[in-house]
Amino acid sequence: MSRIQRLDIRLANQIAAGEVVERPASVVKELVENALDAGSTRIDIDIEQGGVKLIRVRDNGDGIHADDLPLALLRHATSKIHDLEDLEAVATLGFRGEALASIASVSRLTLSTSANDSGVGHSVVSEGRDMAAVIAAAAHARGTTVEVRDLFFNTPARRKFLKTEQTEFSHLEETVKRLALANPDVALSLSHNGRQIHGLRAATEELEWRRRLTSLCGPAFMEHAMPVQIEHSGLQLRGWLGLPTFSRAQADLQYFYVNGRMVRDRVVTHAVRQAYADVLFHGRHPAYVLFFELDPGAVDVNVHPTKHEVRFREQRHVHDFLYRSLHRVIAELKPQDQAPTDTATAFQAEGMREQAPLALPVGSGSFTGGLASFSGNGMASDRIAESRAAYAPAFAFQRPVAQGMSTAASTGMSAEQTAGEVPPLGFAMAQLHGIYILAQNAEGMIVVDMHAAHERITYERLKSSIDNGALASQPLLVPLSLAISTREADLAENEQAFFNRLGFELERMGPETLLVRAVPVILGQARAEALVRDVLADLAVHGQTRRIEETQNELLATMACHGSVRAGRTLGIAEMNALLRDMEATERSGQCNHGRPTWTRLTLSDLDKLFLRGR
Repeated sequence: MSRIQRLDIRLANQIAAGEVVERPASVVKELVENALDAGSTRIDIDIEQGGVKLIRVRDNGDGIHADDLPLALLRHATSKIHDLEDLEAVATLGFRGEALASIASVSRLTLSTSANDSGVGHSVVSEGRDMAAVIAAAAHARGTTVEVRDLFFNTPARRKFLKTEQTEFSHLEETVKRLALANPDVALSLSHNGRQIHGLRAATEELEWRRRLTSLCGPAFMEHAMPVQIEHSGLQLRGWLGLPTFSRAQADLQYFYVNGRMVRDRVVTHAVRQAYADVLFHGRHPAYVLFFELDPGAVDVNVHPTKHEVRFREQRHVHDFLYRSLHRVIAELKPQDQAPTDTATAFQAEGMREQAPLALPVGSGSFTGGLASFSGNGMASDRIAESRAAYAPAFAFQRPVAQGMSTAASTGMSAEQTAGEVPPLGFAMAQLHGIYILAQNAEGMIVVDMHAAHERITYERLKSSIDNGALASQPLLVPLSLAISTREADLAENEQAFFNRLGFELERMGPETLLVRAVPVILGQARAEALVRDVLADLAVHGQTRRIEETQNELLATMACHGSVRAGRTLGIAEMNALLRDMEATERSGQCNHGRPTWTRLTLSDLDKLFLRGR
């Protein structure tokens, strides 16, 4: 081994660049964050060849004072923190003072800036590892422009790991999208090889903000998203939460911000996943754009070089707030709250065509088996009359009628019936093949999977019956002895009240020994050991767990499935209407216990398109 020596400053900067500058997208992130910290209201980004040839970021922020330019490219030189107190409550996106020095060490960098409105500024130029910074006067409006050319020109080993131009630009564009979502009040443009990709105006009103969301996340997301606005005990959560039916094959539409900083945190991910656990189809991922705000002193953002990860000081409190807030928003979603669009659209678009709604080919003459296949009774006039009589008031489609005809006359209903309020899921008209309920509401036609819907209703009632009281315990004839770590034993001892509330009775018998003396009656002894170990592991990692509830819910879901109305059973009109009304009053009724949609809707417009009406 050679003697210890201090690294050359230029080599140290290149080592730091390995942490900070992974690809062109990393450069854009650092430069745009600096522009935002400078109070910019407009940022223009010009890219050539995916960012390898040129990255130019122009802002109208505060600029850099001429006397500070010699320090601008030095490592650990920053205007954003001054002492330990600032570091313990970081209120800016950047704070390390590494970005410009790291970028300059692996590129040809030019920084032009002015801190006033005189039009006169200065520039500093640096080329790669030599870091021979040259400062000169330059014409420049208030703000800063940073040009980064020939990225990794002096580190060919790093450059060869870059992907194709389009791939690198895709990463870069995603970075810009993340920053644009978090800063709606800042106008932002992105151009690639001379072609504008995004031109986002500052959003100062709700409508403009929604336009930006639509542009960045797609119109389908906005059509299937619920607004969130929750505040409790100094914690605030706002944004948009995708409907369970608008799930994704990949976790590619998940944006979570902590105090304006985009992060991917395991506590957050776990809490969100748990909130969707009861309604998301297996293997699917929720979509959301959420902004979480709390005291900067309660979160440590200085745990990762790229600042993508954070550490919450009150981890359990944060997890509990996020889970309970999102869980309640999803639970309270009722059919009447959902957008008047097909709830299965997202499944179909993502390749899950088995969940798509029924669509007859244009010109088809009949269903297979003819009209008699409607539960053996058909859509006869007496069955329609039965529905009207069984669940008055009935209603009419909201469509203009021919001149000289009243709405009541066109539907065969009395004026008193048509004047009544229409329930969101409408009124049952028929049953199809003993599987689906066909109903008519104000917008068009509703199709309900009767088994899936009844399964959810039964499941929620079983959960409520258990939630109304503590879980009953069943003492074990022979206590179960577990060999665990000292840390896990400490957790079990400190969380006695938590385990007791869930029906477990635990006793510590030594530094690494735990006795299980009682288990919840509904769970039995079969999985007690694995369940206790999983709960302790969750408490150690996340500070929170729902293992016991999840195992309990699995059993309740099985009971609900076996106790629900089966496919093939013929229901009367009154029974079908009763099921529709129960769906409207039941939490999470839009999905069955396995996350599949329980109902879908075809509006009159959708039906007109099927039959080419109006063309």
